[in-house]
Parts: sequence; structure tokens; C-alpha cells
Amino acid sequence: QVQLVESGGGLVQAGGSLRLSCAAAGTRSSFNVMGWYRQAPGQQREMVATITSSGMTTYADSVKGRFTISRDNVKNTVYLQMDSLKPEDTANYYCKGLLWPRDYWGQGTQVTVSS
Repeated sequence: QVQLVESGGGLVQAGGSLRLSCAAAGTRSSFNVMGWYRQAPGQQREMVATITSSGMTTYADSVKGRFTISRDNVKNTVYLQMDSLKPEDTANYYCKGLLWPRDYWGQGTQVTVSS
């Protein structure tokens, strides 16, 4: 059974940094696309950043220049380096992986940024 497991969330002050990791288990196949999404209380889940197996990336405008997504295809792991964090970045962060033709989601990791 394919699973995605996130880690690295926590509480940080505004201006600080966190690094999220998402490791895939149950498959040796490389995900076509991996990404990070977030959902704040009372809001819809939104895309934060995605990366293809060839390394092409996309970012939400709100995180461009502050967040960096990367992946290790050998380890089947995706990372999200978050710098210059703001209180509005507070949310539950979810990892998503497309292993054609199915999407897989992690359980989420909470990121809280205090002002």
C-alpha cells in the first residue's frame, strides 16, 4: 500500500524557517508529480508548490521567493524549505503525489507561525 508520510512541521516565529519532508512508502516507482498543499482553518486547500520527476517546479504567488521545493527521486522524498515565514503561512501542510493514474495524500503536518 502506497503511503506518504510528512514530517518537519512545528511552531516557529515570524521570519524563521522550517523544512518539511514527505517520504513515500510502499512503492519503488517514482511519482510523476509531487507537491505540497496547505489548508488553514475555514479555508480551502491550496497548492503551495509542485515538482515533476524531471525537476520542473511551480509555486503559489504567495510563497515565491520564500519557499523552495525539491525532491530526491532515489529516496522518493519531496522537501519544502520554508524561509521568511509569515503568520499567514500557518496551516496544515499536506504532501501529494501523482503516481499515474492515482493521487496519493499524506496525513498532514501542522505549521504554526507566531507573530
